[in-house]
Amino acid sequence: MSTPAPLPSLAEASHMIAEGSTTPTALTEQALGRIAALDPRLNAFITVTGDRALAAAKTAEAEMAAGHRRGPLHGIPYALKDIYDVAGVPTTAHSRVLLGNIPTQDAETTARLEAAGMVLLGKLATHEFARGGPTDKLHWPSAKNPWNLDHFAGGSSSGSGSAVAAGLVAMAMGSDTGGSIRLPAVFCGITGLKPTYGRVSRRGVVPLSFGLDHTGPLTRTAEDCALSMQVLAGHDPLDPGSAPVPPGDYLSGLKDGIKGLTIGYARAFNEGAALSAESVAAQEEAVCVLRALGATVIDVALPPMRRMEAAMWTILHAESFAIHQDHLRRTPELYGRVTRERLSLGAFVTGPHYVQAQRLRTLLTEEMNAVFDRCDAILCAPASGTAPALSAVDELPWRKQQPLTAPFNLTGHPAICVPGGFGANGLPLSLQFAGRAFDEATLLRIAHALETATDHAARRPPESWP
Repeated sequence: MSTPAPLPSLAEASHMIAEGSTTPTALTEQALGRIAALDPRLNAFITVTGDRALAAAKTAEAEMAAGHRRGPLHGIPYALKDIYDVAGVPTTAHSRVLLGNIPTQDAETTARLEAAGMVLLGKLATHEFARGGPTDKLHWPSAKNPWNLDHFAGGSSSGSGSAVAAGLVAMAMGSDTGGSIRLPAVFCGITGLKPTYGRVSRRGVVPLSFGLDHTGPLTRTAEDCALSMQVLAGHDPLDPGSAPVPPGDYLSGLKDGIKGLTIGYARAFNEGAALSAESVAAQEEAVCVLRALGATVIDVALPPMRRMEAAMWTILHAESFAIHQDHLRRTPELYGRVTRERLSLGAFVTGPHYVQAQRLRTLLTEEMNAVFDRCDAILCAPASGTAPALSAVDELPWRKQQPLTAPFNLTGHPAICVPGGFGANGLPLSLQFAGRAFDEATLLRIAHALETATDHAARRPPESWP
């Protein structure tokens, strides 16, 4: 039996349902068939909720037949990183620690997607508790990169990146504490948006760091991200980190182009990150395209990376250890090695360290805000190059080079990663754009303009592997 075709994008699927050329049941069966054919090699899914999905698809069809279409996402399949709660479905965080954990209510984000009529296909692989590494020996295998199974899929939302890139699903939810939405998007050649801190609820999502965690979508296109954000964004009074601001409109100006925008090019930031020549070339090509589309590109300087790393990782280590200390003391053997060692570093962070890191965070956020007085968005590198081989992934407790995505977790600004070409090895390259707080709409406009002007987002990974 042949492998079903990749799932269409959210926008395409929505149009197809509206015109009657497909149905929610047909899309769901297509997705389940593709998962059955490809996921035994990709390991993107931990749990497949096939019966639930088919029942939800039939319910969506009945509602539409009765003249009630909930919105553009009604009847379209999606999947969740396995740190999002779904009532009656296990949430494991890819860890033995949470074996048998079955929530009794949905995460707020799950509830919003379900209210929009989307069809849950299942729960996706992650790094253990969003902190471990891709070679940790865990209860379930780690997700693979569909461009090359021997290369890193990015973390920690590895299953989300793999599933979207491979066309198993059009949208998957991830979380991002230091780059965990954006890095899978980078290495899997798709689009990943980390919204502003507080823009999308985290209630019902297994935490790693209360002050740094963000939730958001991974999709193939900027338009799909915008469609997702129309549903996801909004204040949740039961999430202490949720911002009481209007949810925003991500579609109305999406296709307006970028003429007149000023984009700051963080050239010095890139130069300090040991970028490959291919990654530098991708950034420079993007600058040329942005200028051709009518944007002004200027050089900008970001706060020093070493200061941002000092504040970022002090806070993350302290907060992640606070969350896990009881389990680490009682059942350390249930964690994978990489997760256990990285979480345990937080035991050495003192109260004064944490307080000073928070003070420095405030100063660095003010410095970053000042950069946006000169520009509407910042272009910088999200990674040094294409996905490394799994054998070369740094899984030390303290990594030799911290993710280039992490500064925008510290400051809370929204950031998006979008396809930026391909390396000589055939693996994707990517671009990162950051924006003013709560201005995800401008980032999505820039991403859509680049997609339209290039063919980087159109290529798909292979469907069979050696």
